[in-house]
Amino acid sequence: MPFHGVRAERRYLFKPSPVADVGVNDVHAWRLNQNHRHIYNKLHVALSQGLSAAPSGVSPVLMGLLPEQQCFVKPITNLGGMSLNSVATTAEKISEACINQLQNSQDNCAAGSFWCEFLSGQQTSTDVLILDGEPMWYGHTKAADQKDNNRPIYWLIGADCSESEPAIARFIRRELAGYTGLCNVEMIGEYLIEVHLRGSNAFFDYYPDGFMQAWCDLVDHQKWTGLAAIEQGCLYSMFGDWSLPENAEEIVETAGARLYRDGMMADRVGIIFADSPATAQSIETQLKPII
Repeated sequence: MPFHGVRAERRYLFKPSPVADVGVNDVHAWRLNQNHRHIYNKLHVALSQGLSAAPSGVSPVLMGLLPEQQCFVKPITNLGGMSLNSVATTAEKISEACINQLQNSQDNCAAGSFWCEFLSGQQTSTDVLILDGEPMWYGHTKAADQKDNNRPIYWLIGADCSESEPAIARFIRRELAGYTGLCNVEMIGEYLIEVHLRGSNAFFDYYPDGFMQAWCDLVDHQKWTGLAAIEQGCLYSMFGDWSLPENAEEIVETAGARLYRDGMMADRVGIIFADSPATAQSIETQLKPII
């Protein structure tokens, strides 16, 4: 079978194809990994690391947090990504909130959500190729401090995040024993906040030429022969209520970058693949309409 869930405009990256069934988005990855899909439960991920967390409706104050202490509130499971329905608020407000609304807010917690003590530090995303529960290769990226609705404006691809590898390896050995394939780990500081049984597809453009073959060799033959490091670059998201000009591709390519017109998210106009955030920001300025 080919990879499951590849978007038409990204198919050029997914060659060769594996024999095994492999999901490349969370919906298919959850469906195809019955023995390891529990890692999509973000409440479990938090509790397994000793963090203070509980389903919405359970008072953080009664669980030992100070009323003014900051907390995250987000869905226990979110296969849509992009920090959907995620907010930051205080333990006191969560303790007073009802759980009969659809959306999380500073004064409300939606049913099916959970709270977790607030974490601070560098936000990172790491793809890991795994053989029988053992990490073989890490591909790191760092998030920008600048955010749009809790979403990083850009990611620095190929960053040095080797200090996070021991924590990632411990989690994988404990929670993904027997798993072979690719997973993605998102962290804030030293703690894992999300785990996915697929990779960060948007970053694959920067991965070494042998990446897809190495992935296929793992899932089809349980074989690992090594892989080079990732090229360094920048993935820059353009958010907002505006449209790209017809000659956007020409403008971006003239600046030595590449453009991806986003058809998935209503408020993300597109993605620029560039060598640095400064280059991408300069291109965005040229693309935006003059108001």
